[in-house]
Amino acid sequence: EGLDLGTMDKTNDSGLASYVAGQVDRSLSWKDVKWLQTITTLPILVKGVLTAEDTRIAIQNGAAGIIVSNHGARQLDYSPATIMALEEVVKAAQGRVPVFVDGGIRRGTDVFKALALGASGIFIGRPVLFALAAEGEAGVRKVLQMLHDEFELTMALSGCRSLKEITRNHILTEWDLPRPAPVARL
Repeated sequence: EGLDLGTMDKTNDSGLASYVAGQVDRSLSWKDVKWLQTITTLPILVKGVLTAEDTRIAIQNGAAGIIVSNHGARQLDYSPATIMALEEVVKAAQGRVPVFVDGGIRRGTDVFKALALGASGIFIGRPVLFALAAEGEAGVRKVLQMLHDEFELTMALSGCRSLKEITRNHILTEWDLPRPAPVARL
């Protein structure tokens, strides 16, 4: 109540897109991570990291953790899926900070894959929001239970009795598959 979110002016394109673009502070830089450290003792997690380079820069600037996120791909419709960027970010972090993934988690198998690719944990957005909208608190409990049950079943079917047993060897991704040889054209 009383929160001033500004206004959406009429435009020739999407009013929502224009509004969101107006909310972005273009002056933000890596220096702001260092500044945040001067005003809080809380760990600072940097969200929106999709590359090894940004991972290294975030850690150099004091990030206590990384959140691999493409912000729901709302800003750039051609941004990579978080699951595709996750392994590169985990490798670049080299265990120095935890790496979380946000986006694309819809099933327990997605949780398993993210952990197998090195995620320290996952964030769940849309399934929880949709469940909340549809059935309130009971819906959220239901969707979280479904994710838990699917994850537990995936672990069992993969022969994993604990989280520590989930490894990269348990999944095969499209980038692991051999590429077919080019066909010679006559």
